[in-house]
Amino acid sequence: MQTVTTKRLKEILRAFKGKEIIVVGDIMLDHFIKGNVSRISPEAPVPVVAVNKEFFVAGGAGNVAVNLAVLGAKPILVSVVGRDAGGELLKDFLRKQNVDISGVAEDYDRPTTQKVRVMAEQQQIVRFDRESKHPVAHDAAATCMQRFNQAVKTAKGVILSDYGKGMLSDKNIKALIDACRKRKIPVCVDPKIDNFKKYKNITCMTPNTKEAWEGSGLAPKSGEEAMENLGQKILKMLNADSILITRSADGMSLFEKGKKKPVTVKATAREVFDVTGAGDTVISVFTLALACGAKLHEAAVLSNYAAGIVVGKSGTATVTPQEIEEVLA
Repeated sequence: MQTVTTKRLKEILRAFKGKEIIVVGDIMLDHFIKGNVSRISPEAPVPVVAVNKEFFVAGGAGNVAVNLAVLGAKPILVSVVGRDAGGELLKDFLRKQNVDISGVAEDYDRPTTQKVRVMAEQQQIVRFDRESKHPVAHDAAATCMQRFNQAVKTAKGVILSDYGKGMLSDKNIKALIDACRKRKIPVCVDPKIDNFKKYKNITCMTPNTKEAWEGSGLAPKSGEEAMENLGQKILKMLNADSILITRSADGMSLFEKGKKKPVTVKATAREVFDVTGAGDTVISVFTLALACGAKLHEAAVLSNYAAGIVVGKSGTATVTPQEIEEVLA
C-alpha cells in the first residue's frame, strides 16, 4: 500500500469544514437512565435503581449526522419520526447539534423509535424499545425523497444508515444510489442484514466482521485467507467500488474493485472502553474524506484513527478533527 503521510491526512481533515453530506436512514431516540443499586426490590427479585442522571441523545442515523456535524460538515438528515413527544425531543436534540432536519418527516402511523436503557454502575440492567419495523407511510416517504432530490444537487456525499426500521425500502434504495451515481458523488452504506444484498453499485459498504459473514451467506471462518475470500465475494455480489470490513482489535480490511489483495489497516486504539457507535464514526469520517477528494485507502486510514479515539470514550461518542490531528502528530 502506498504510505499515507501525516501531512496528507491533515490536509483531508482540514477540508471537512462545510461539506454537505446527506444521511438517509433510521433515526432513534436513545434514552439513558443512570443510577446506583443498593438493594433488591421487596416486590420482585430485581434490583432497585436510585436514579441520579437521565438524558437523551440521537441514535441510529441520527448519531451519524451528529458525528458529521462535530467533524465540521453540514449534515442533512432525511428520515422519519412519529408525531409524539419522542419525535419532538429527538428533533430538538438534533437542531442543537447543528444537524439540518428539514428532511425529517412525520409519520402519523408509527412511534418514534426509542431505546430506553437503565444503567447502574456502568452495567445495563434492562433495555426496552418502542418501535415499528413496517415500511414508512407513503406520504412521509414521498416527502423524504423530495427533500433528498433537492439536497443531492449540492451535496458532496451520501450515507445510507440502515437499522432495519423501514426507512430504506427496495424502491428508494435503488433511487438513492442511482441519484448519487448520476451526480458522481460517493454513496456509502452501513448495512442491515435484511437489505444487505440490495445495496448494489455503491461506493462502499462498511460492515463489521459479523455483518459481513451474515450478509454474504457464508459460514464464518478464521484466518486472513478466509477474510480475503469474504471481501472479494461481497465486492462482486454488490458490484461495489469497495468494501471496508471493520474487524475490532484487528483493525480494518479495505477491498477495492480490480485489486486482488485487500489493504489491512491496523487498529490504533490504546484502550477500548466502549465500542458503541464506533461504526457510525467510521462511516462518517470515511465518507467525508471521500467527499474531500481522498482516495479510498486514505479515507480508510483516517477513519481508523477516528475509531481508535471513539472506542476509548464511554457511550455513543463522537470525535473532533482536533482530536484526530492530535493522534496524527
